[in-house]
Amino acid sequence: MLLVLFFSAVAFAADKGTWTGYISDAHCGAKGNNPGHADCAKKCVKEGYAPVFVIGDKVYTINNPKKVSKYIGDKVTITGTITGDAIDIDKVSK
Repeated sequence: MLLVLFFSAVAFAADKGTWTGYISDAHCGAKGNNPGHADCAKKCVKEGYAPVFVIGDKVYTINNPKKVSKYIGDKVTITGTITGDAIDIDKVSK
């Protein structure tokens, strides 16, 4: 039982760092991992889909989406903390 708890805790441990990827939308997800998707991402977010952060084929939910509102569709560098499949953003730069 303790072994299961240990590995569960390790799997969901917070990872602080800096990553570069695209701000896409929850509708398209990893398809937004390219500059040609910017217009679609902006349209989908405007329609109500949440912005997401995409690195390769990995899609992260953004816990504080207001921080990326002006970067929808852009390739950005984010400093923050990833926990599981979600990211808390401290800083965004283009």
